[in-house]
Amino acid sequence: MAKIQLNGKKLKIYKNLSIKDLIKKYKLNENKIAIELNGTILPKQRYKIKKIKNNDKIEIVQFIGGG
Repeated sequence: MAKIQLNGKKLKIYKNLSIKDLIKKYKLNENKIAIELNGTILPKQRYKIKKIKNNDKIEIVQFIGGG
């Protein structure tokens, strides 16, 4: 298990999950989110290959339409 911080909440998740796996787990639309990993915006093309490690800090921002 890895201990991470996701949007300010401390969680335990399985090691070797990718960012893409995390998106699927929380049923998020990949086209409507941005992900910051340890203070750096992560490009969408890296979601599948970037593995989550112990003590990672992840922020997920969802885009919402409106006017």
